Amino acid sequence: MHEGEMKTKRSITILTGLAAFSLIAACTPETTPTTGRSDYATYCADCHGASGKGNGPAAASLSKAPSDLTTLALRNGGTFPSLAAMGKIHGGTMGRSESAMPEFGAILDGKTVLFDAGDGIETPTPWRLVALTKYLQSIQQK
Repeated sequence: MHEGEMKTKRSITILTGLAAFSLIAACTPETTPTTGRSDYATYCADCHGASGKGNGPAAASLSKAPSDLTTLALRNGGTFPSLAAMGKIHGGTMGRSESAMPEFGAILDGKTVLFDAGDGIETPTPWRLVALTKYLQSIQQK
């Protein structure tokens, strides 16, 4: 085989590989990474509003007005209450059955991360719960 044939064969091999890669990429569904902000928009904004002030489109139909999530730290002496927020999101009703909060168990399955809620203890916690809680912390009134 002479040099020209070898170059042609190599080019065909490269093009075949690129075509196969393109085909695989075209068949792979495009996914948008989940973030605390995107989970908030999907699961919380209908009741709590896009800005977190408790004025979402579904708020009027609830017997109890949704909380203003931008004042959680303010109502807790200036410290964001990570554990309480996580408990509420995770479905903890603190013994009250009248809570309108839906259960988020299904979205909280899967990967965990080590999270320190301020007590110095890193605890395996669902990563989406951590991301959503950090998003809530980011929208607190200053």
